[in-house]
Amino acid sequence: MMEMNFIAKLNQQWTDIYYLLHYKHKDNISHQAIRLMQHIEKQGEATIGALAEYLSVSHNTASEHTKRLIQKGLVAKRRSQQDERKVLVFLTQEGRAVLEQHTQLDKEKLKEIIKRMSTSEKELLEQAFELLSKEAKQWPF
Repeated sequence: MMEMNFIAKLNQQWTDIYYLLHYKHKDNISHQAIRLMQHIEKQGEATIGALAEYLSVSHNTASEHTKRLIQKGLVAKRRSQQDERKVLVFLTQEGRAVLEQHTQLDKEKLKEIIKRMSTSEKELLEQAFELLSKEAKQWPF
């Protein structure tokens, strides 16, 4: 029970942080499109099949999402140099900027908060995020 309370508190704090410190969104883009772009960013590039698998949607659905993002100039496609049959999707510079606005915390807001922290508080915060990130990257176990 104690672990569930810890998880509930962590989730509440996480959502509070994002809610209060996110950028104001300027672009009208779906949640699925952002997740697709996040996957591409984390992987460097991806095939339509990999995107479909990541989103748990059909190949056609992933292809349609990708076409819309291409039309908006947020992603582009190219043939793989290793295997000409493969088409790879990657983020454009504009796509990277839009993704940052939809997934990261506002740098100016963070700067103001961090200014008020002591050196030891900053170090503790950095260590906590490093630990959580390290453990998350090992998922699934």
